[in-house]
Amino acid sequence: MRAFVTGAAGFVGRHLTAHLEAEGDEVAVLAEGIDVADEAALATAVAEAAPEVVYHLAGWAHVGDSWKHPTEVVRVNVLGTAAVLEACRVARVGRILVVGSADAYGTFDPADLPLREDLPLRPVTPYGASKAAAEVLCLQAHRASGAGVVLTRSFNHTGPGQHPSFVVPALARRIVEAAATGGGAVRVGNLSAERDLLDVEDVVRAYRVLATRAEPGRAYNVCSGVPVVIEELARRLAELSGTEVDLVVDPALVRPVDVPLVVGDNTRLRALGWQPEVALAETLRRVLADQRSCREATARP
Repeated sequence: MRAFVTGAAGFVGRHLTAHLEAEGDEVAVLAEGIDVADEAALATAVAEAAPEVVYHLAGWAHVGDSWKHPTEVVRVNVLGTAAVLEACRVARVGRILVVGSADAYGTFDPADLPLREDLPLRPVTPYGASKAAAEVLCLQAHRASGAGVVLTRSFNHTGPGQHPSFVVPALARRIVEAAATGGGAVRVGNLSAERDLLDVEDVVRAYRVLATRAEPGRAYNVCSGVPVVIEELARRLAELSGTEVDLVVDPALVRPVDVPLVVGDNTRLRALGWQPEVALAETLRRVLADQRSCREATARP
């Protein structure tokens, strides 16, 4: 299968391209330096690749930082998605996987947990709002022209190579630093939050399953279906590091709006034959090892 990937240089994009190639797909990517909202450049890239499926991952990815740059988040995530849809329409691409976020669900009644795809979207962050708006564009394209768009609402995920501004590698990096100095205080954000967490390898497997088997015009939760408390993640990382640490809440690391519990229902995705395969302990071990390697690399002369 010929595939074209936007955001291929990003955390998930690197894992996705590796997975697609391992599955025997022919993969082309949007070159680094091309703005995903540049309609002309994107149209040329897609036309030259002539893909059967496009995986659209490019975009603003950090929820917390979206409060600082709301207009840029909208430009990249909404206008970028519009440019992808138009390029695919002109190039007659049969299937388009647009990666969205569970942050689009926003506020909800606790009775609605686990979150299902038929719930209304009520985002409370600029990032979530941009992802909800991108979904509307995708559904409009599907209804108006029959675009083969499949939407994901991806919940938290992590793995080696994720930027340390995200919670798991951030915790791992601080714990690695503490271990190097014999333990001590580790700064943390909101420890009581509970999140649905997947390994990035399970996520990219889900994306290919959705691209090949899902029903166009529908959204699919990409999630584990099991919440984990952030404090548990921190303590398990510390245990795996063999270091005793004190977790100290730093107000600067607490988000302006932080939903206490987020967990999704993955029934719709499981019906396509997918299920999580990587255990949480293995994920944490790999992230910790990655952060150790990063520290060792920066320490070399």
